[in-house]
Amino acid sequence: MCSFNLITTMQFTCKIAIFLATILCLSLANAETHHHQFVVQSTPVKRLCKTHNIITVNGQFPGPTLEARDGDTLVVKVINTARYNVTIHWHGIRQMRTPWADGPEYVTQCPIQPGASYTYRFTIENQDGTLWWHAHSKWLRATVYGALIIYPKLGVPYPFPKPNKELPILLGEWWDRDIISVLRQAIFTGAAPNVSDAYTINGQPGDQYRCSSKETTKFYVKSGETLLLRVINAALNQELFLTVANHMLTVVGNDAVYNKPFSTRVIMVGPGQTTNVLLTADQPAGRYYMAARAYHSAQNAAFDNTTTTAILEYTKGATSRPLLPALPRYNDTNTVTAYTSRLRSLAPEKNKVPTHIDEKLFFTVGLGLVNCTPGPRCQGPNNTRFAASMNNVSFVLPRRNSLLQAYYSGNAQGVYTVDFPGVPPVAFDYTGNVSRGLWQPRRGTKLYRLKYGSRVQIVLQDTAIVSTEDHPVHLHGYHFHVVGQGFGNFNPSRDAAGFNLVDPPVRNTINVPVGGWAVIRFVADNPGVWLMHCHIDSHLSWGFAMAFVVENGKGKLQSVEAPPPDLPPC
Repeated sequence: MCSFNLITTMQFTCKIAIFLATILCLSLANAETHHHQFVVQSTPVKRLCKTHNIITVNGQFPGPTLEARDGDTLVVKVINTARYNVTIHWHGIRQMRTPWADGPEYVTQCPIQPGASYTYRFTIENQDGTLWWHAHSKWLRATVYGALIIYPKLGVPYPFPKPNKELPILLGEWWDRDIISVLRQAIFTGAAPNVSDAYTINGQPGDQYRCSSKETTKFYVKSGETLLLRVINAALNQELFLTVANHMLTVVGNDAVYNKPFSTRVIMVGPGQTTNVLLTADQPAGRYYMAARAYHSAQNAAFDNTTTTAILEYTKGATSRPLLPALPRYNDTNTVTAYTSRLRSLAPEKNKVPTHIDEKLFFTVGLGLVNCTPGPRCQGPNNTRFAASMNNVSFVLPRRNSLLQAYYSGNAQGVYTVDFPGVPPVAFDYTGNVSRGLWQPRRGTKLYRLKYGSRVQIVLQDTAIVSTEDHPVHLHGYHFHVVGQGFGNFNPSRDAAGFNLVDPPVRNTINVPVGGWAVIRFVADNPGVWLMHCHIDSHLSWGFAMAFVVENGKGKLQSVEAPPPDLPPC
């Protein structure tokens, strides 16, 4: 119930105040609170002729789709009945002042141990579109993930014609082994992990794989209908191309932000990213494959080169054999560049780009190798162990406390330091022939401090250490403007002149081009501790991460809320 006491000496002001108060009351009345229960459990699932016990939520793979509206509150109780520690991350939700609900283990919380539970509580503020949720502990997100669909507030239409149907399309990876054993083997040997055995669409590999034809995912459509495909790349380690035979795709949103629509035959979605596309069933009645396979930019590295398929089937006259679409080459960076260069923000007046910058940061990103004594634990190239870093710091998660708990308590001693370098410790030819003396990073738990409200620019520079590669970099707690991208070494005197400060795309996960750079900007208006990392989980495991400490501002609305009473202990 809303009530207001208005005291004024001006009748006009009083009427305006009553009007605004009524609008506020109606807005609050329209918002809802959604209660959900997630049971994390071991579930037998058959794929590729074999049955495996995998970790799921509520026995589903993929997990349940959550639906809400902008302004709603979600309350999700997670009960862990599995044999591993777990956390849940609500990927792309800004978590304004509620970093306790963000989810990455040992960053904003200690993990939920087997037999324990934790309730995530957060409100969606000024966001709508396609996001997703996933485990953020070890590699459990290989099977623990699902869609999070946020509709506009009641009475607010889409900025495009309303589709006839909306379909979540979750792209994933499948291993014919327990995923934690794959991770443990990689950690023990120091080598690259075994690649996946298949890709999946909504949990099914499709009929290009053995023992999968009967279970191939099918989507049914009537001639003339328009579908909104909410595409989510939940794959653990692989960027993916996606297309539908004989059909054009109109891109209307990325990472829960609308963009100026454009048409394309193929999209590329990095791990962690989401893309909304419209598809009109304007072809002769029949059956058409939706297909996805790898975009792989690293040199001399193994990857899963298989193709996953689903079937788009017209409800009348669909008796033909499905048509398989043409897909780009695995290393077709030109197609990726042409696609991403067309992304433009739809409503720049709502997403104003910071022009005056308080913090100019330059982060080198990429792989590395750690020298070690030849033996079973040194099976990387030339008796080394793989590593990854940002500004030559290979990130180490704490174990006896989470970063956020240490920050909130004011006792960071022995947990982290705030000396993460804002520029590379050594300048070098980042995408050229890098000296072997620069290949070995230093390990540490180093954070970078930002004042509340500071305007931040970060140059993310790929490096040629081991191999250049396209990296999907995700920033928790924020979305950001992508004001520029290019190849080679970033040159501020040359490249800054080409920044898009009018309608740049707004994202939460950005692909740093292979052998190139991306520049992002945001305002540090959300206090807490926020992880920034590569969303290829093998790279995260090797240390490709850092974290920001965003200080509290003034007053309650600019400060981290108190931790919930059921926050898991370490």
